[in-house]
This record gives sequence, structure tokens and C-alpha cells, in this order.
Amino acid sequence: MRQPFHGGLSPARRIHVTAPLWALLFMIPGGLTGQHFPSDAGLTELIRTRVEEGRAVGIVLGVMEADGSTRVVSYGDPGPDARPLGERTVFEIGSITKAFTGILLADMVARGEVSFSDPVAKRLPEEVTMPSRGGTQITLLDLATQHSGLPRMPDNFSPADQSNPYADYSVEQMYDFLSGHDLRRDVGSQYEYSNLGMGLLGHVLARAAGASYEEAVRERILDPLGMSMTGVTLTPDQREWMADGHDERGRVVPLWDVPTLAGAGALRSNMKDMLTFLDANVGVSASGLERSMRVSHEVREDISPEMGIGLAWHVRRVGDASIVWHNGGTAGFRTFIGFDPVAGVGAVVLTNSGHGADDIGFHVINPEVPLAPAPEPLAGEAVEGLYEAAIAWVTLVTQGEFSAAAAQAYPVVAAQLDAAALERAWGQLGPQLGELRSLAGKEQSVTQGLNLVVLTGVFANGTFDVQVYMGDDHSVAGFFVRPPGG
Repeated sequence: MRQPFHGGLSPARRIHVTAPLWALLFMIPGGLTGQHFPSDAGLTELIRTRVEEGRAVGIVLGVMEADGSTRVVSYGDPGPDARPLGERTVFEIGSITKAFTGILLADMVARGEVSFSDPVAKRLPEEVTMPSRGGTQITLLDLATQHSGLPRMPDNFSPADQSNPYADYSVEQMYDFLSGHDLRRDVGSQYEYSNLGMGLLGHVLARAAGASYEEAVRERILDPLGMSMTGVTLTPDQREWMADGHDERGRVVPLWDVPTLAGAGALRSNMKDMLTFLDANVGVSASGLERSMRVSHEVREDISPEMGIGLAWHVRRVGDASIVWHNGGTAGFRTFIGFDPVAGVGAVVLTNSGHGADDIGFHVINPEVPLAPAPEPLAGEAVEGLYEAAIAWVTLVTQGEFSAAAAQAYPVVAAQLDAAALERAWGQLGPQLGELRSLAGKEQSVTQGLNLVVLTGVFANGTFDVQVYMGDDHSVAGFFVRPPGG
């Protein structure tokens, strides 16, 4: 928790200060006790504008000042029959779960239960063969820093229900994938964001703790912090306060269940609990858990000149400052948590739609980071060009021209959207869809800086929406196939 330091004074906590400290505080107008964030009216206007522009359904924004005081504003629609948005509203926090997994690792290392250098194979059943390369084994630290060489998702991931894709992926399937997988690159050589890797880390830590992932996180993080509205399995109280998630087109979508890869994205929480979690990560540590949190923030690998990674947490460099952060996303929710460890300020953004709002979090923490501009509607010719490019790209995939399709990958995801990954993905989808008969443009929108191009695909086994995420230059960042309206 936050402790008084360098003259900081929290109005929410009873502390004893000396006369010289009081003198310092009164001598610096608007200094250490000044307000970092805009007024409640200013914060509300920020999120109101985002909702009214159609770039969110509902947003709850929480900020924490350097003195530990917090404020929460909300705006928008919680969904049909859901309680009004506020600090108690529960959201799926998606990949922010990974930050909890990183802290769990640091905590278990501090207790001597595991080591950062432990090979993952040491923590799995003997019958599971953990992939390695050149004699180098994947360690727990490699998983936590996204440098394991494992892919974003396993190639035997083939959900029966596309609207709840992780629900039926089993531990046995994960073990089968690991035992048969050949790494594409050397362990530790390159950053590659992997839901599989972080899910596996949560799994092996839970095994080492002799508990489920949820039990381990609750015992070691949630209960000590009093985060009673955070967990994997919804309690009746959490379910009562659960917001409805919406996709990018504003349609209500189901919640996700993530049993096997829980450490990658299974947690649900509300703003009240997330501000408690934020506070515990900032300031001078006062417990073993909080010391483990600080360990999880330490940069272990550089991703780029502007970005590093600790134990799951990413660290963004902005001028002379830095922001420790993670975001999350499921079918119907996008979330963000971040803080400046030196300034001692932070923010949490929880949304119940598929539109990202990371820029709001970054901007209120450090105004040098600009807000994402509202997308301008594309002219008819530009939309037609996107439809044509998306149709041509999907046709390449369905015809098995994976190398040609991979050559059009969006630069940021080129390492993940390579020919082998496309071949694996179509190997799963193709038999379910059957032969392609026709593709036609349906609708186009902009989300998270990318064009979402929706095609109507008629296949031998039915008609489906084919969603292709594209840059303005027609490069492809990803694609999904789902039933119309699903």
C-alpha cells in the first residue's frame, strides 16, 4: 500500500508528520498536494464524447492521485437489465489477468516455492514433453516475459462454440499440443505475445501451489487486498453487478469462460477492486505481497526503444517518464490499468464493448500521450477498395495460398500471422465451413485504429460473417469467422 514519502500526504489515511514537513507542504502551492487529473466534469466529458461518437457502449474511468485519493466517473449503457454503471459494476478484465499471474510468480519465487530459472518441464507431469530448441529449455521467466517462443495460441484450439471459444479447451489438449510442438525460434530470442504461454504459466504455478489458479490468486493476492468482487467464477453478488458485453457493432455477446488458460485472461473485477489493486502496486511497499508486485514491474527484456516488459507488465517509456501497464480484451469488453511509478498516479479504464480505450488511460496518466482521434468515415471508393482487398485475401487463404496471404500481414503482427499460422488456422476452420462459394462486402467500421471489414461468406456448410481487420494500406492484422449475428 501507499506510504507517506517525500512529503506526500494522503487525506484518506491517518499519519503523523513533523513540523518541517508541514512547512514544506504549505510552501509549495499546487506542488505535492496538487491534483494531477482533470476535474470530474472533465473526466466525464472525455468518456461521454467517446460513447457519443459510437466508440464505446459504456465506460467506467477511475483515477488515483499521488496522495492515494481516488475518483470514479462513468457514462453509457450497461446493457439490457444490467445495473447502472459505476464503481461496483463487474467487467471481464481479460489479459489484465496476466499481471496477476506475473505477481503470483514473483510471490512464489519470494517464498522459495519456485525459481525464475525453473524449466517449465519441471512443473509438468512426466508424460508431457515440453518443447525446447537447441538444447535450451523454456523457463518460468521466459513465459512471464513473453519470450518463450510458443505461439499466441495452440494449433489444436478448435472451439465448438465460437462465442465462448476458450470454454472447451482442455488441459489434455494443451498437453498434447506441447508434446508435439516444434518451436519456430530460439527460446528467449524474441518477444511474441502468447496467450498460451501465460495460460501455461498460470497452470504450472497453480500445480506448484497445490491449488486451482483461482484459488492460488485468491489466497495470495485477492484476499490479502480485500478484493471480494474479483475472481474467475462469478458469485451471486458479482453476477448481479455484471455488465453486458458488446461487440464492435453494439450487439450483446456472451461472457467468456477460460478454464485451462485461466492465467491468460479469466478474471472478472470491478472498479472498486481494481483501484485497490492499483494502489497496492504504487508507492513504498508495506508487505511481502507488495514487494512481489514491485519485482513484477522490473523490466526484464526490451521489446523496442519505447517498450519493455517485466513479469507480464509492459513498461512504456514516454520522454523521461514511464508507465507500467497492461490491457485486456474479450469478445465484449476492453480494459486498461496503468500507473507512473515515480509520479505515483494511475488510472483504470473498464469498458463493456469491443472498442479499445487504452489511449484514455495513457492520456490521463501522461498528457504527452495523445488521445486517438475519432475515425473519419471512408468515402465510397475507399470502402469498396477494402471490400475488394478483404475478399481477395480471404480467397487466398481458402485456396491454400498461405505464403501469399502472409505476405500481406500487418507489420506489427507479421511474426504471428505467417504462412504456418494461417495454414493451422484454416486447417481447423476449413473442414467446418466447407468449400467457399461466394464472398460479398457487408459492412465496414473502424476499431482500435484498424478497419473492421465484414464479409458475407457463403460456404458449403452455411453462411457466415467473415471479419477481417485491415490497415489503410490493406495489410491484414487478423480474421474471424462467426455465424451472422453471432
